[in-house]
Amino acid sequence: MRVVIAPDKFKGSLSAPEVASRLSAGLRAGFAAGSAAASLPAEGFETTLIPVADGGEGTLDAAVGSGFTRRSTTVTGPTGQPITAEFAVRGEEAVIEMAAASGLAVLPGFGDGSAPSTETAKSSTSLGTGELIRAALDLGCRHIILGVGGSANTDGGAGVLQGLGAVLLDAEGNELPGGGAALARLDRIDFSNLDVRLEVTEFVLASDVDNPLLGRTGAAAIFGPQKGATPDDVASLDAALAHFVQVLANEIGSEAQDAAQAPGAGAAGGVGYIAIAALGAARRPGIDVVLEFTELEQRLAGADLVITGEGSLDEQSLLGKTPMGVARAAARSGIPVIAVCGRSTLSPEQLSESGFESVHALTELESNVEKCIAEAGPLLEELGKHIGVRLSEKAVSTQDAARTETKEQLHV
Repeated sequence: MRVVIAPDKFKGSLSAPEVASRLSAGLRAGFAAGSAAASLPAEGFETTLIPVADGGEGTLDAAVGSGFTRRSTTVTGPTGQPITAEFAVRGEEAVIEMAAASGLAVLPGFGDGSAPSTETAKSSTSLGTGELIRAALDLGCRHIILGVGGSANTDGGAGVLQGLGAVLLDAEGNELPGGGAALARLDRIDFSNLDVRLEVTEFVLASDVDNPLLGRTGAAAIFGPQKGATPDDVASLDAALAHFVQVLANEIGSEAQDAAQAPGAGAAGGVGYIAIAALGAARRPGIDVVLEFTELEQRLAGADLVITGEGSLDEQSLLGKTPMGVARAAARSGIPVIAVCGRSTLSPEQLSESGFESVHALTELESNVEKCIAEAGPLLEELGKHIGVRLSEKAVSTQDAARTETKEQLHV
């Protein structure tokens, strides 16, 4: 029996590779125990681990788990501090997770419980993401996947342009500092030193966010508050972004204004906007992009079962998140799929319509959700054992049925 394990991360607990590894260990132990109880060999049990993601956090791990090489470089963090950020390379293809360079998680003190502030909301830059792109270009990459999500900035992607050689100037010819608030003083953009390799590079924006850049559903209004922006900050940032669009349109034409209304322009504080407007990126659902570069469907060949999952299986999961993307791929190959999760809030009707043969939650073993988060690894391994035992029982039943059929054929 061959089982493909293709989970997303359990946010706050385990990365996708850790989820896959823990689940695999549990499955193997459970299948071996069940087979031994039935006096059957367990050598034929195999697991294939394919960590996946939805285009946001975890996309880099998914790439490395699928044959990309992890690289690192020093870039400018969201508040200007130098940080080490990773990206992944396979031939001429690169995967960049912008949160590694410009995310909330790399704000100074964020890991120690410090929250983003009104100051970081206004001054955080996406400069490091542009520097990551340039590092990928230096390695010969000409097809770049930009995974967005978890950003600290609301700068419209202006920092990305700066990281790629553009210079943002005020009316007196001074270069602007980073951050969305400074864009209110933008007078012109000097593209004379923009990296020429961009002209022969293809970009994919991996994002499920369909918000435009500006207005009530734009980057500042919808995502600004979670980055520390006050209501007044939201208004000023939105106005600064609108001014940025107008100045960019003066430089490159009306497509800059059109791009501001494009679905996904509001992703990652407007990095989606500059990816579309200046880099010519094609926006695609994150899970589709990840399943493509992990070659999941090809690697499903010969599998008997697929297991997917994420930390919380809820209504958002049904809207194109990782578990549903994997389930659809499995269905196209005619392979049954089950889901594992920390907890599930889906109704029995929703579960039956999702395409999962069954759903197994850590809360089946431990009702305390906080304990599930803190001890996700051991609990997931234990859950895997339960599933593994059931799979061995199914294998025994299949063998018994085959023996019965053979006897009947011999009798005839």
